[in-house]
Amino acid sequence: MKKDFKIPGSEIKRVIPNMGSCLATDQITVEGRHVGYMYREEPDDDLDSGWRFFSGEESDSYVNDPANLARYDVNTICNYDPAIIPYLESLPGRAFGRIEGTNNFEEEPLAPEDEQ
Repeated sequence: MKKDFKIPGSEIKRVIPNMGSCLATDQITVEGRHVGYMYREEPDDDLDSGWRFFSGEESDSYVNDPANLARYDVNTICNYDPAIIPYLESLPGRAFGRIEGTNNFEEEPLAPEDEQ
């Protein structure tokens, strides 16, 4: 299924050094919502940064449907929501939720179901 991305690939700019890939939901890349929750786990492979990005509004059934997530360069998600950039050097095992109405995040406990 072809996705209609909120930001066309031709408009993605390099805003961070290459750090690999991540997973993000369509609520961010297709619907254009801000990142509301993000966590970093141990990378799946040499290309993976370990970052996982969600709007925070996704249901369990939404997240469990592989059609609603995709692998992206972390830089791509930074174009959708530059507020994540200051947190990208965080080590695996850390999670952050957006402070409502701001561009800031606060650290949250990483839920056991988020750790793979």
